[in-house]
Amino acid sequence: MTSNPAQGLPFLPGNTFRDPTKSLYHRPQTLGYKNGYSLPRRPVVGIGRDPLIVTELTQAELDQLANQRPTLTYGQARPAPPEDFIPSHVAFDKKVLRFDGYFKQVITVSPGEEYRVRPVVFYYYLEDDSIAVVEPVVENSGIPQGKLIKRQQLPKNDQGEIYHWKDLNLGNEIIVYGTTYRLTSCDNFTQEYLESEGVIVNDPEEMPCDPYSEGRVQPLRSYITPSDFDRLKQFLTMDRKVLRFYALWDYSDTLYGETRPVIIQYYLMDNSVEIREVHEPNNGRDPFPVLLRRQRLPKQTHPCSASFPTCVLEVSDQEVEEYYLPKDFKVGETMIVLGRRFLLYDCDEFTKNYYRDNFAESFTKVEVDKKDSNKVTKEIPPYNGFGSLEDTMQNCLSLIPQPPKKDFLKMLENDHKVLRYQARLDTQNGEDRQRIFILSYFLSNDMISIFEPPVRNSGIVGGKFLEKTRIPKPGCTIDNPVYYGPADFAIGTTVEVFAHRFILTDADEYVMKFLEANSKNIPSEVLNSMRQRESSATR
Repeated sequence: MTSNPAQGLPFLPGNTFRDPTKSLYHRPQTLGYKNGYSLPRRPVVGIGRDPLIVTELTQAELDQLANQRPTLTYGQARPAPPEDFIPSHVAFDKKVLRFDGYFKQVITVSPGEEYRVRPVVFYYYLEDDSIAVVEPVVENSGIPQGKLIKRQQLPKNDQGEIYHWKDLNLGNEIIVYGTTYRLTSCDNFTQEYLESEGVIVNDPEEMPCDPYSEGRVQPLRSYITPSDFDRLKQFLTMDRKVLRFYALWDYSDTLYGETRPVIIQYYLMDNSVEIREVHEPNNGRDPFPVLLRRQRLPKQTHPCSASFPTCVLEVSDQEVEEYYLPKDFKVGETMIVLGRRFLLYDCDEFTKNYYRDNFAESFTKVEVDKKDSNKVTKEIPPYNGFGSLEDTMQNCLSLIPQPPKKDFLKMLENDHKVLRYQARLDTQNGEDRQRIFILSYFLSNDMISIFEPPVRNSGIVGGKFLEKTRIPKPGCTIDNPVYYGPADFAIGTTVEVFAHRFILTDADEYVMKFLEANSKNIPSEVLNSMRQRESSATR
């Protein structure tokens, strides 16, 4: 609680009086806030809003008076004590200069490249003048990257000097252990530090392009806005609807050229074209049915540049201006398909109706002259006598001989059925005239075998006289032989077997039964001779 003394009275006990009208005793506010910051301000009034009787001074004058040091009465003030020594490893701790650069690696094992540009980062540590060289790691590069040179003081020359930050500037080349590095840029801290030390920093340089990396860059994809054509509707409505044209592929103007018939099929479901060959039997060509596989045929392509290869296997959609459509196929016209000429001379009934309904065109067949090749008749050479005629004929029918075909049904029906006849030689020699032979005719394969029964003390060795074989009749040619059959064996008939003449004298009972069972195919003379022989034998 304070009180103001009376005017003109000393401030002594008993001379002060309390003002009964005074009710405010708080200190004035001397701290304010502006934009979130606290700002001190001079008090304008005193305690209880009493007026201040002081000299009006500005804030700057008050600050100046507060900062001035009073001069001692006896001499000048003592000098301030020196500042504490700070070592370099404390003053420059965690202060690093960073430079970006590159070096060129010479490639000697690849004919497609001469060098590669490899970027690096130089870290200069101010506390001990050491330098570390690091290459940024690229994923799946196949090159050992990372820290190329660990942190150390790098030698500058042979006199023992080391690289200092004064030697590092943009555009300078630094040779370290035989590798030349070139500095291209630096960060802001490095630039500010060098400029503070009086070093003029050169302008930054651009990193040169790596030829190997440029060669591996994929070109940007080009996107084409899809059309509004409804391909699904075309597929559903035109499925299994094919336009079929009959054409002639004419390449007779080339060496060994000719005209060959083909069938051109246009599939309406996807606008694809297929060309199929028409093969004839024994034309000497491989049986490949498809001349051109099913695909969309380009009608007109974009003009290619001089560097574009002319021999390409496939043409992409970006190079084609227009494809073949049904309106491009007309009967009677010649169309060029991949450099080949095709003359359309006819089409099927469905194709004619399609063009009549959609294009108001009617097609009629065009008569063309198909070049018939000279048919060469097969000439069979004469029989040379080696082997059977049937075996020799198989060598003339095919390149790889096949065994002659047999009548298996006849072999199964007549298996083990043999017609046996008794015969004697027709000769002037009396001794041979007495010899008896058994002539066996096998119905399964029309072969004949001759056997001579042995006779004791006759002086002639009996046994097999002729192996099973077919015997041709005398008077027939070698190329068209006529063989003996059951209709030729009558009693008393002479059978000539390879220059030997045999006279049939008798037959067994099975022969008579067989001839009567097949009397339709047996001449009456043969049956009568058998019956006469049987009647004479019973007398």
